[in-house]
Amino acid sequence: MAHIIVVGNEKGGSGKSTTSMHVATALARMGHRVAALDLDIRQRSFGRYLENRAHFVGKEGLDLPSPTLGQIDAKNPNDTDPLSASMAALEGDHDFILIDCPGSHTRLAQMAHMLADTLITPMNDSFIDFDLLARMSPDGKVLGPSIYAEMVWGARQGRQAAGAGPIDWIVLRNRLGTQAMHNKRKVGTALGQLSRRIGFRVAPGFAERVVFRELFPRGLTLLDLKDIGTEQLSMSNIAARQELRELVQTLNLPGVKVDF
Repeated sequence: MAHIIVVGNEKGGSGKSTTSMHVATALARMGHRVAALDLDIRQRSFGRYLENRAHFVGKEGLDLPSPTLGQIDAKNPNDTDPLSASMAALEGDHDFILIDCPGSHTRLAQMAHMLADTLITPMNDSFIDFDLLARMSPDGKVLGPSIYAEMVWGARQGRQAAGAGPIDWIVLRNRLGTQAMHNKRKVGTALGQLSRRIGFRVAPGFAERVVFRELFPRGLTLLDLKDIGTEQLSMSNIAARQELRELVQTLNLPGVKVDF
């Protein structure tokens, strides 16, 4: 059975597609058979990222390891169930299937969370995105889990009832500031307290970097730069590669030995 990685939350602009593309491509470059599904039927950022990659690789005659993009046959993801068919078509031939969910609640996204062996929830490092996980009082006290956290809890209960095993939930702190700012410390403290309460691990993600926006039109990742003739990486690119290495190590996926 393929190991299912789901990248999801219910807020846009948190870096889900960037995270999905880099994790999926890193696994492919390490020799694993990786399939990808984009459940954001309207925006399709992850799907277009992979399509851009296929076009660029073909045009330039390059041989870059790439995830296989699966198809979702759905005009309305709220009242159809195409996910099971898509998963069945991919599972037998792949080691990992990475599913990128939309930044909103849909039936397909809810189903994907129930399939997750590993769940990655990227969030911008602010209390605006912290609201994705928990409701807070004006004085900073956690009042209770958010609707999204309750949905993850429901997915865990559903998996337990089906005997499918636990979900390893990782909350990814994207766009971390480089300075030890007061707000950064407060968010970190609140996440640490909440992680013990509702059961997730916290991992540092990607800083805000121009290179991510520059790579999208060609479907490239940080790991592809030397393959396209970039002889010397900038300090920012080297730091970003290290962030990706630490993320993949933190995920602790089965059979994965990080070698980049």
